[in-house]
Amino acid sequence: MKLASLLFIAALLLWCCCLPAGAALLEVTVKGTVATLSPGTNTITIDHPQQYGCSYPGSAAPVCTYKPMNVETLTGTAPDNAAFSVFKPGDTVVATSLGGAGGTWITLAKLYGSRPNEENVTALVGDPEKIPTPLVAGYVLDITMAPNCSVCTGLVCTVESTEIKVLSNGMLVQQNVLLPGQNLNYNGRDDGSRVEVFFRNGEMSAGFCGPTSGTGPQPISVFNITVVPPVGFGQTNIRTATTTRPDEALTSPSPAMYETSSAPIPSSTPVAPLPTTKSGLPPLAAVGALGLVGLAMVMRRK
Repeated sequence: MKLASLLFIAALLLWCCCLPAGAALLEVTVKGTVATLSPGTNTITIDHPQQYGCSYPGSAAPVCTYKPMNVETLTGTAPDNAAFSVFKPGDTVVATSLGGAGGTWITLAKLYGSRPNEENVTALVGDPEKIPTPLVAGYVLDITMAPNCSVCTGLVCTVESTEIKVLSNGMLVQQNVLLPGQNLNYNGRDDGSRVEVFFRNGEMSAGFCGPTSGTGPQPISVFNITVVPPVGFGQTNIRTATTTRPDEALTSPSPAMYETSSAPIPSSTPVAPLPTTKSGLPPLAAVGALGLVGLAMVMRRK
């Protein structure tokens, strides 16, 4: 009996070791007001931050909101130098940081709208997949990236090109394939609105190029996105957006900000956005660890 138990524990340990590795860095999304910008140190400070999170009350729809944090300010490095020309003190922003609250901003998005539940994004610097708030004026970006499998480091590979589809109120209005350093412009609605997308660089999971092992940070991409609302666009034209989870944006009444996928071009199968927070321990590994603890307790009792 003792030998069987030991063999079972050994098999369980081997099973846990063979589990796929995952990204280990936490992502935190906050909302607040730009306090200071310091180009010399490449940092941006956000005042009175509120952290984004969702609760899941049984079978009911999830409730997502921002709640005040117990800090007055958060400071992090900018995802791109363009942030210092896009944002100014006093701007309301949504920002996502990597590795905890503050420290490294991977996305900064400027909000438009005077009421909290009617704010949409008019400018973004960083990775659009990391922000739960949609673009203003019914615009949506469908982003499909293609990896360069010959340029990989750790668990990420460099993006070779990205296909951008611009949707206006659900209709495809423009489509371009961009290389790093290229941009897209759309202004065909005849209402004074326009969309500008600059693709700085991108990363994808190395899993799209073949089997992977090990641990490391998740892939991060950098875009500069600007959306100019229509002339006379007022408060009554903005739809409720801030109570929608990122992975529900495509089916909610609110316009989604983006759809993303990481399949090679020309595929455009959308992939659900990543959750706001991540754990470095895969769920199956956690189950295995709990199983080992339980077995150890049983063996001690015997």
